[in-house]
Parts: sequence; structure tokens; C-alpha cells
Amino acid sequence: MLALAGVCGAQQDWAPLFDGKTLKGWKVAAKPEDRDKGFWRVENGAITCDSRGRKDHDYVWLIHEKEFGDFELRLKVRGFRESTGNSGVQVRSRYDWQAFWLDGPQVDVHPPAPWRTGLIYDETRETRRWIFPSLPDWRIDESHAPKGWKWNHDGWNDLLIVCRGPDITTRVNGVPAAALKGQGILDDEAHRRRNAGLRGHIALQLHAKDELRIQYRDLLLRTLK
Repeated sequence: MLALAGVCGAQQDWAPLFDGKTLKGWKVAAKPEDRDKGFWRVENGAITCDSRGRKDHDYVWLIHEKEFGDFELRLKVRGFRESTGNSGVQVRSRYDWQAFWLDGPQVDVHPPAPWRTGLIYDETRETRRWIFPSLPDWRIDESHAPKGWKWNHDGWNDLLIVCRGPDITTRVNGVPAAALKGQGILDDEAHRRRNAGLRGHIALQLHAKDELRIQYRDLLLRTLK
């Protein structure tokens, strides 16, 4: 009975970041000319981004208003075969409303090359490179695909992100994707200057100039003590 109570208590720790009906608790962050274009909305119980036919835009993020440090985040993501664009889940990130930039690490979501999903790119201005795997810039190829990666092109995919201390691990459909040892990376001078890397906001990304259609749902988070 005590063991069962412990399990139930752990399950109750999960809290939704999305109510399934509205974008309450979220806000669009972008250059002024892109903020009111309606790229992000709720559709059929899912946070939906749709920029098809409207690629004349810069980066547009949907940012959750709360800040988090150590946590587990699980969510479902759905890509579409007709969409060629890139997205991602920013964690422990911070938006600069003067520079119109979101600094911090991003768990990539890239249905056109789904093996990239779950790998980690750092959007921090001084970094701007893959940090898992560790690469010198934005370029990456399928030789870095996680072993046994899986992706459902016609339905929902599970994404798990765990941030603890300077480390970030991810799983896509139960398959390990990234295991970043972030000491010396997420706590370096640049991240301290930007106040990102170890604590900050969660956000969903629309990449600049992309024609993207993607959906997110069932975003659940629990903090780690």
C-alpha cells in the first residue's frame, strides 16, 4: 500500500502546460511585424503552427510564461508530410525583447529529417551550434542519427526531455536520442550573461523563412527536487 501511494503521488506531480483549448499561459515572441500573423493557434486540441504559403517571416516562438530549472517534460508532436519546415522545443531559455532573440538550448524537432529530432542545438547567440552531438556549427548529417531511432510520419510521436543540473537527456518514442553533459557548456560565461542554460522558459519554435505545419499536445511537466 505504501509503495502504491508513492507511485500515485509521483503521478500527481505532473502538471499540464497546455489546457487543450486556449493558449493561456503562452505568448508569441517575435519581431513586431511577425507577432500578429497568427502562426500559432489551437486546433483540434493541439497547439498548432502553420506558416504554409507564408514564408516571409523571421523566427517566431511561442513561449510559456513560467520559468523552470530541473524538470521532466513529456509531450506529443505530430509532423506532416507536406511540411518542409523546422521546429524545436526550447528549454531553460530567455527572450531578449530588444534583440528579438531567444537564447538557450533547443531540442530539435525536424520531421523532414526525423532522425534529428531529440538532438540538441544551442540557440544562444555566442554558441549557435549543435551541442549534442558536439559539432562546430549548424551542419549535421545522418551519420549522427541516434541508434534505433523511430518516427511516425502519419501520427503522434512521444518526446521526453529531462533537465537536471547542467545535463539534458531526451527520448523520442522511447529511444534515447541525446545525453548532454552540459558542465562547461550551459554554465559558461555566455550562458551566464544571457541568464539561460540552467533556468528559464520553455518555448516552441517556428524557424525563420520556413513553411511549417506542426502540432504539439499533452505537454506535461514535473519539477525535479
